[in-house]
Formats: sequence, structure tokens, C-alpha cells
Amino acid sequence: MEYLRVSEAQRVVLESVALLNAESVMLEQSLGRVLAEDIRANRDLPPYDVSAMDGYAVRSADLVQVPVTLEVIEDIRAGDMPGKIVQPGQCARIMTGAPVPQGADAVMRVEDTQEISANLIQVITTIKDGHDVRPQGENMRNGDVVLTAGTEITPGVIGILATVKITQMQVYRRPRVAILSTGNELEAINDPVDMNKIPDSNTYALMAQVQALGITPTLLGIARDDPAELERYLKLGLEYDVLLVSGGTSVGVHDYVRPTIEKLGVAMKFWRVAMKPGHPLAFGVLHGTEKVPEMDVAPRCADAFVFGLPGNPVSSMVCFEEFVAPALRRMMGHSRLFRRTVSARLAHSLKMRPGRTEFVRVQLTHDDTGYVASSTGTQSSGVLLSMARADGLLVMPSDSTGLAAGAEVTVQLLDGTAYQNETNIRE
Repeated sequence: MEYLRVSEAQRVVLESVALLNAESVMLEQSLGRVLAEDIRANRDLPPYDVSAMDGYAVRSADLVQVPVTLEVIEDIRAGDMPGKIVQPGQCARIMTGAPVPQGADAVMRVEDTQEISANLIQVITTIKDGHDVRPQGENMRNGDVVLTAGTEITPGVIGILATVKITQMQVYRRPRVAILSTGNELEAINDPVDMNKIPDSNTYALMAQVQALGITPTLLGIARDDPAELERYLKLGLEYDVLLVSGGTSVGVHDYVRPTIEKLGVAMKFWRVAMKPGHPLAFGVLHGTEKVPEMDVAPRCADAFVFGLPGNPVSSMVCFEEFVAPALRRMMGHSRLFRRTVSARLAHSLKMRPGRTEFVRVQLTHDDTGYVASSTGTQSSGVLLSMARADGLLVMPSDSTGLAAGAEVTVQLLDGTAYQNETNIRE
């Protein structure tokens, strides 16, 4: 199987996955989810013309020539309803958010008036009708769609949902994700320290990456390099929407992942990607109409997706960012699938061998010209500290032999949850 370019492999993954079905959640648990239904306004808001300032509700026609003295006929607080009609030569004292009384068509700020007595003011500034008045329905109109399906629920969106009295809504389901590490060399986190073993960091790094997307994964543990044991674990993992398998995806004599998942009916879409780190990346699909052999469970109602991730910790994490995260976000209904990118200036030169798109772990600082990117140190795929210290991934095009200090580069941000529609990666 040929090496795919990064963009081609991303296309294959994203064309394979689809939206999951919808489920109902309460407003208090909806943050970060994606609406699966349109939401309509249940009233005009504001329900009538209201004041945008503390001041006086006036008739603009009375202010053609200023200064002018007006009689204050009532006080209107937010939550009150006006009791009088403003006639020529009159005004009403009004608070922010209070309804504008009949007869008035503008609001004069307190600062532009002078109080003569308890019921008389002098206006010293002219204004036009509608000044500092929030018209009825300015925010929303009864029956209008205020939020469409596909909208990510942010704090602002929650405010709108509460405004229209939505306490429960339909959102796209989060995928069920299982994580499995493989290899005789691995030491589980609760095992005694064995200097001849390698601590299993991949399970927990991948767990955190999945959690950062709002998903709680299931940790299946470690499958040893034994075909029968690996098969048992893979059968269990294939009952989830997405299975992340770390390690065992190469072509060594003891790398059993590929033949075992193919034996279980998984159709492999690709097995190699032209990238560094992370080229031994696999992706396959087990269709929902197929039942895992010998499993005493009902068939799934949708496809299951398998990502065979490299065993090296950095490779595994980088592949997650470039392929798994976009797939999971698409399944949850997001339209912004890829990490946000920024332009930066390279602080020092970088060399590379052409042929693969390379993702360099960098730290970002900021000066008068914008972002400045510096390598986190050795770029070995086994040095996890290089990822822990990184603010982003600098993308080196596959045809590049290196970059000089001061070159403009593209960096994918790893800090935060900002995503964008396109990758902005030049291969």
C-alpha cells in the first residue's frame, strides 16, 4: 500500500465518518455540544421599545430648539409599565431597560439635562427620534430561527437558549471511544517499576486528547504481543464507535495488529502516511451491518472506525491531532475540524530531508512583528518532553530541505480549543 499525503489521508478519514445520531441533553450539560435542531424565538425581545440609557423619555419634536424646559410626569423603572402618555412639553424619567412610554420617541441622557426642580428639567441638546431606544424585537422576533442545527453550544449560545426558555435540546451524540495499547515491552501505570520495561504513556496522553474534545474514553489496557490475546482486546474495542490502537502497526514479525483487525472484518483504508513523525498510521472501517465474529452482542447500528497509531508517544499524539481529532469532531457535528493555525517567524534555521510533511514541536513567543517560533529541542518521536513543552506544531512542507532563520512558517496551535474549517497546511 502506497504512502498517502497528509491531506489525502485526512480526506479519506473525513469522507468515511459521518454524523452520529442525536440525543437529548439538559441545558446545564450542553456546553461544547452541537445542536441537532433549529431553535426558534418564543417572543419578541425586547417585547417593546426600551430605553438604552438612564435618562428621560422625550418627544424629539420638542427639542428642535434648545435649551427647552420639560415637565417630568412620572418615573419608570426597569420592570415597570408606563402609566401616562407623554404630551408636548412633557417627559418621563426612565431607567435602562424600562419601556418607553407612549408619546415619547427618544431618550435623553441624564448628562445632557439640568434639573430645575423635582418635576422640571432643562434639555440642552437636540436629538432625533429613536435615539438611545432599543426597538421591539431588536434582539429576536417571535418565531424566528435564532440558532440553527450545527451550532456549537458556547456560553453565548447557552444564554440564547435560556432566553428562549429551552431547558432540554437535541444535540449530536458524542462518539464512544476505546483506547488500547499493545506490546510486551509496556509497563502499566500501576505495575512495579521495571527498568527493562517502557511506561505506557500513550494510553493516558491519548485519553487526555480525547477528553479535551469533551469525550470520556474507555481505557482497555495493554494487549501483549500474542495474536489470541490481541484478538480478544480488539473484539471488545470494535464494539465502540472509534477504537484507538497504539503500537503494533508496523511490519515487523511480531506486529500483529493489522492481520488481526483484518481477520475481524475491518476494511483497511490506508496503512502509511507521508509524514514525520507518525508515518506508520493505519485507518480502517468495520461496517455496522457486520457482527464481530464470536461476540455475543448485537450488531452496531453504525460503522466502527479503527485508528492504528504509532507506538512512539509523539507520533501517536501528532497523528491524533491530524486525523483522529478532526474525525471525532465531524462525528459530533462540528464544522471547524482542524487546529487553528497562525503565521510565525522562525527564530532559528531548521533542516529536514524532503519527502514527508514534517510536524516540528515549537514554543511560541511574541514580539513587535508577531509570533516567533522556536524548536522545543530534539524532535525524536520518542521524546515526549518535546510535546509537553510545545505550544504548537510547525508544519514543514514535504518538498522543503529546510528553512532559514526569519522564515515565515505556519504553526498549528495546541493550546486551547480553537479550531478552523481548513487545515491551512501546505504540503
